[in-house]
Amino acid sequence: MNRLPGTETPMREAAARVVDFFETLTPAGLDRLGALYAPGAYFKDPFNEVRGLPAIRQVFDHMYESLEQPRFVVTGCIVDGGACFLTWDFIFHFKRFDTRTLQTVRGGSHLKFNAAGLLDFHRDYWDAAEELYEKLPLVGRLMRWLKQRARQ
Repeated sequence: MNRLPGTETPMREAAARVVDFFETLTPAGLDRLGALYAPGAYFKDPFNEVRGLPAIRQVFDHMYESLEQPRFVVTGCIVDGGACFLTWDFIFHFKRFDTRTLQTVRGGSHLKFNAAGLLDFHRDYWDAAEELYEKLPLVGRLMRWLKQRARQ
């Protein structure tokens, strides 16, 4: 693997900052996004594809508007040069639908850092059908039925 000389420790420190940020994230903590992301950073997940701090902030603002007590638990972290891959559990309650059941979405994030140690690329990978749609009342029933039919 190609590693730039002298980048291993700073990138591990940058990755540790990212992990700490997401595991302690609160609505007030969103004001610190600029200390983590480059101004023109790219972010993509199954529902969003945006560029720039204001748009990334909007994604996280929407998360707090839509979900009750959302939080991330990072379960793995691999750093290689200026890139990082995190595995995580995203834990929350729906504000509508089944508000009592604690929900968990398991996923991963591919991250790339710039020379200053700021994120300029953040791509989340998770199965929206299995991890989210199947948990919704009407859509979930349909998704489980389709999954069952596909296995036959």
